[in-house]
Amino acid sequence: MKFECILFEVAEGLATITLNRPDKLNSFTSAMHDDLRHALDAVEKDNSVRCLLITGAGRGFCAGQDLSESVMSGDGQDADVGATLEKNYNVMVKRLRNLPIPVVCAVNGVAAGAGANFALVADIVIAARSASFIQAFTKIGLLPDCGGTYFLPRLVGTARTMGAAMLGEKISAERAEQWGLIWKCVDDADFIQESENLARHLANQATQGLALTKQAIYASSSNTLATQLDLERELQRIAGRTYDFREGVAAFNEKRPAKFRGN
Repeated sequence: MKFECILFEVAEGLATITLNRPDKLNSFTSAMHDDLRHALDAVEKDNSVRCLLITGAGRGFCAGQDLSESVMSGDGQDADVGATLEKNYNVMVKRLRNLPIPVVCAVNGVAAGAGANFALVADIVIAARSASFIQAFTKIGLLPDCGGTYFLPRLVGTARTMGAAMLGEKISAERAEQWGLIWKCVDDADFIQESENLARHLANQATQGLALTKQAIYASSSNTLATQLDLERELQRIAGRTYDFREGVAAFNEKRPAKFRGN
């Protein structure tokens, strides 16, 4: 499978997508969105894939939308930015959130605009110490998109969200970790190895249990306690019928590492 704007590979249960427009800080284009759609198609169809890792090539993770694209200029008329969201970003966000496997984002450099919020779609975000997050929308008269107005308040609260969105200041990876915006900030020298180790660890865990964990946690923000308890009960019934649950219990009792199959 050939791609124009990303690199894609699958090995030992781990699928890796690398945004690959390093000369443009991996900014989004229509062609990149097409590539991402095809890559996600491949991930969804491949039962061997048990974790997805997303990162960027070069010195940046993603600078957001490429503003030089004609879809952003309106070709001399008012641009319909909402149409771009509906066709590309919103579909991508929903697909990633609904993937029944863990999604890890390894932010290797600056993540700005839609690129910052694209990173936050992942279940676990790890960032290099030199990386940063910028809600750059205010600089061009727009509001945070790619799920930004949904993810940010839930991750860091209203006050920090308002400051980040309205001021557009750079948030360092260290501060992002302190705020709870991301899971972990690691030294640049260790970043690649730690990112791969994290993703490969998840690829060898009880995949269906992790998928059910995602489902329960993401449902909790709109559920009452009673509804959430009911959901936990039903999802736990499903998890308790898997091979991996039986293997996990057997491994615990036999004092050995579990060998999960992902089902």
